[in-house]
Amino acid sequence: MATITKEPIGQLHEKISVKIDKADYFPSFEKSLKEYSKKASIQGFRPGKVPAGLIKKMYGPSLFTDEVLKSVDKELINYLQTEKTEIFAQPLPVETDLAKLDVNNPADYSFDFEIGLKPEFTLADLAKADITGYNIDITDDMINEEVERLQNRYGNMIDKEAVDGGNNVINLTFTEIDADGNVAEGGVKKDNSLLLSYFAEKVQKELNDKKAGDSINIILGDAFEDKELEFIASDLGLSKDSEEDKKKIFKLEITKVSELEKRELNEEFFNQLYPGGEVKTEEEFRAKIKDQIFEYWASQSRNQIQDQVFHQLVDNTTIEFPEAFLRKWLVTQNANPEAGQPAKSEEQIDSEMPTFLNQLKWTLISEKIVKDQNIEVTPDELKDFAQAQLFSYMGGMMPESEEQPWIRDYIDRMMKDRKYVEDAYNRIQSQKVFEWAATQIKPAAKQISAEDFTKMVNEHQHTHHH
Repeated sequence: MATITKEPIGQLHEKISVKIDKADYFPSFEKSLKEYSKKASIQGFRPGKVPAGLIKKMYGPSLFTDEVLKSVDKELINYLQTEKTEIFAQPLPVETDLAKLDVNNPADYSFDFEIGLKPEFTLADLAKADITGYNIDITDDMINEEVERLQNRYGNMIDKEAVDGGNNVINLTFTEIDADGNVAEGGVKKDNSLLLSYFAEKVQKELNDKKAGDSINIILGDAFEDKELEFIASDLGLSKDSEEDKKKIFKLEITKVSELEKRELNEEFFNQLYPGGEVKTEEEFRAKIKDQIFEYWASQSRNQIQDQVFHQLVDNTTIEFPEAFLRKWLVTQNANPEAGQPAKSEEQIDSEMPTFLNQLKWTLISEKIVKDQNIEVTPDELKDFAQAQLFSYMGGMMPESEEQPWIRDYIDRMMKDRKYVEDAYNRIQSQKVFEWAATQIKPAAKQISAEDFTKMVNEHQHTHHH
């Protein structure tokens, strides 16, 4: 009969000793030997007729070790389940000398393990949390910009004889040249198409009236304003911050001039964007755009509240960890001497520990909320999630009927992909954790412009990632 004892060795850190006697493992070992002798094919013997002594000599030691270790594992798992011990990761075996396991002298054996216990803790009180809900101003400029973007995106290109206005699109070949106008050896050569309005004012004047086949020379840093320079320099494989790159000279040869003709705001255009026919007038179109912009910023604002809830819970919930155990566990992770992967050094562990404990903290907090609030994820929710994801890949366009066989096939296929289901499960669960948290808080409302909101979010990300 196996006996199990435990003793504390540090904070939330215990040693468990599993002692097994011969009766715990020997019957299974004999059974394994018998099964082996039936299957073993050894030269000179008919299958099933190999002498038991030979089988024991050849396979006995490894089968013996297997059965002893299996028996120990079984006892340990049973004990942890019976005691309802909540532990981190797996029990870590304390160095074991397997050489003491002698098939010819079966005896009683003892094995030691270390475990890290999950702590009891109380959640930070969300009702007292100082949380701000941001209402982002939706301005006429935002609506106008989006209307114009859509008009341009769905506009038509018309060929033109010569350059004559800011809406012109010019197809160009950029060729790097030296100060004497010769093609630079190993220099950049690239085709691009740019709006005339991208160029600095003096270059725009120079390009005016030019036709396909004409060319001008430019110094890269002087030919564009800052914002455009960044995009064009990176397209050419250069950097806007490099003084050397900014001084490079390029010959720009025009290959084609066209103009983007904006789409008219008419019913045909509205129907193309919103096939349901609910948008008929410019007024309804702008109202629709406004709703979409509002929806976008409302979701950004919700993300921001979630971020505040996350920090409120992580920063103000006190959780003790079995750090000594977790350090040992981290050392064993990724260590694979056979594959030439050494265990992590103390320095590596020191630098990883804070992030690791923070992630672990959030995992425990989420687990506690899921458990206390009975949060569940149903198979139907997983299917709906897969479907919503599929439609978002298709640009948000809902097919005529959601019952189409290919949609069902796609979803069934995703439901068989274990990794996908796990990921979807975690995302839905995490969403439900935040939905529950949202019922516990009383955010103070604050009006803010989109610019200030974006700036605040970026600064916050910056401080938390450095």
